[in-house]
Amino acid sequence: MDVAHIQTQSTTKYRVLGAISSAHFLNDMMQSLLMALYPLLKGSYHLSFTQIGLLSLTYQITASILQPLIGMFTDRFHVRHSLTMGMGFTFVGLIVLSQATTFPFLILAAGLVGMGSAVFHPESSRVARMASGGQHGLAQSIFQVGGNAGSASGPLLAALVVIPFGQPSLIWFSLAALGAMALLWQVGNWKNKQHHATKHKVQIRQKPLSNKKTAYALAILMTLVMTKYVYMASIQSYYTFYLIERFGLSPQSAQIMLFVFLAGVAMGTIAGGPIGDRIGRKSVIWFSILGCAPFTLALPYLGLHLTILFSFIIGLIMSSAFSAILVFAQELLPNHIGTVSGLFFGLAFGIAGISAALIGNLADTHGITAVYKITALLPLGGIIAALLPDLRKRAQQAV
Repeated sequence: MDVAHIQTQSTTKYRVLGAISSAHFLNDMMQSLLMALYPLLKGSYHLSFTQIGLLSLTYQITASILQPLIGMFTDRFHVRHSLTMGMGFTFVGLIVLSQATTFPFLILAAGLVGMGSAVFHPESSRVARMASGGQHGLAQSIFQVGGNAGSASGPLLAALVVIPFGQPSLIWFSLAALGAMALLWQVGNWKNKQHHATKHKVQIRQKPLSNKKTAYALAILMTLVMTKYVYMASIQSYYTFYLIERFGLSPQSAQIMLFVFLAGVAMGTIAGGPIGDRIGRKSVIWFSILGCAPFTLALPYLGLHLTILFSFIIGLIMSSAFSAILVFAQELLPNHIGTVSGLFFGLAFGIAGISAALIGNLADTHGITAVYKITALLPLGGIIAALLPDLRKRAQQAV
């Protein structure tokens, strides 16, 4: 029987949210080092853009396939320290990455880091909802902003540490994984107390829509995630190469420019959830995807300074979508929080991985500038958000 645990207290647990967001920061910071390392790896091992895409594909697909399965498992079975165990995969992956000397070992390292992400995201998203006190959008934004800030820090740390000191310097970042494991051990203890306090107090929560309408709404949300993450993959995996080729920037300067984009992503993420709590998630989703279109369409034709500004604006607007999409999906299936979280995180990672490989091939055959002229059209797909049901109005009418 599918059940959802009743929260024993309605207050928002900001200390727990802060802890899980901090762990998300460390997790995604370490994972983003892999992509931030691409220019160095490309030069050191004479990799093609297609091989760079295969590294992203391995990391993203490993995470995407496992995340829904882990979410389904944790919906049914309580594992006290699953988050700590997941971070252990990232710890080992970083060590392998720091010592890898061949492409197969780079692939292995990418797969281990992907496995760590697969365990971390669905279960930590569940913890964020448990600690939300009913402010689900705010809780997801606090959780997500940690990850986005970590992703933004990765290129900056790569520019300051990894590129000057080389691939072996990555081993020092494994200490961050150990710190995250210690933090997540405490989160696991809190989650365990919540589990024992509520295991005899369960309820089946009614879905707001029929099965057919729920499936229809989920299909729209998944399409929007695809639109968002194909474009995001083009930036995260290849934006530095675009800046180097088009404007003649050094790899370090290009990494700092990528940090500017990812800083915009982090800032936009913290706004999307609470705004969705206030005005409705449908409005946030619509604006965050479609609202990027004028800026993505103009980006390939701008000079350096406007490119930097527009990339920041794109990150700011587009990043507000995922927290709203995830909470919307959780509200559609309130008895399957882990499964839904794993499905959408997994879809995001999978789409990013597949598109990174395809975009790499496109860059090899048509040039890196063509990538941004083609992917610029993707945010126009945000118009389909108009087809989403308005759950906020339905809830008000039900009252």
